[in-house]
Amino acid sequence: MDLQSMDDNPSIEEAETETIQDSNGKELDTTEGTSDEEPYIGMQFESEEAAKVFYDAYATRVGFIMRVDAFRRSMRDGKVVWRRLVCNKEGFRKLRPRRSENRKPRAVTREGCKAMIVVKKEKSGKWVVTRFVKEHNHQLVPVPTNGRRSMLLSQTPDEKDAKIRELTAELQRERKRSAAFQEQLDMVLREMEEHSNHLSRNIEDIVQSVREIESKQVALPKRLRRTTMYL
Repeated sequence: MDLQSMDDNPSIEEAETETIQDSNGKELDTTEGTSDEEPYIGMQFESEEAAKVFYDAYATRVGFIMRVDAFRRSMRDGKVVWRRLVCNKEGFRKLRPRRSENRKPRAVTREGCKAMIVVKKEKSGKWVVTRFVKEHNHQLVPVPTNGRRSMLLSQTPDEKDAKIRELTAELQRERKRSAAFQEQLDMVLREMEEHSNHLSRNIEDIVQSVREIESKQVALPKRLRRTTMYL
């Protein structure tokens, strides 16, 4: 991915050792935020996924769509230690020649928006916001905080586990229902096969009967000719 000229892009080693400090060099006392507050430099999260969920919920509430953008991996174990989350209107779409004049041009979805947050993993294991750009260069469309998408994003791990269990149980029910339908279908197919075999046997019996009748009809004139000769 594009990691173009960003002053806060640390080296991989720095991404794992740098701490967030104020202008006096003191480490900031930060706590993990909720979806109702605005991101700020020094905000901490328990994981990269928690940062994504928070910024996605914030984006929904404010009125834009989050896109997961660039990342960096540790040279030591290959794990992601730096991540940039941006507005979906970040950058510009590359212009490509149209294949047909009749095709409608694609809607413009990239407008060069600079809004973003950058999070990186500290030695403590926490993910910390190291950069936050709030301003957008386009109109925002806020979504009510009681909207379904925002509610799903703000679910706690226990609520998500409960939802997973619910969906798993529903999946098992659907599998049992599918298995029952499959059993019924197999039964119908077996009955059709038996019926087909029965029809085949009946047809064979009819054909055999016709052959016997034809054979008797051929033999009858011969017997009649013999009888006439004797007379």
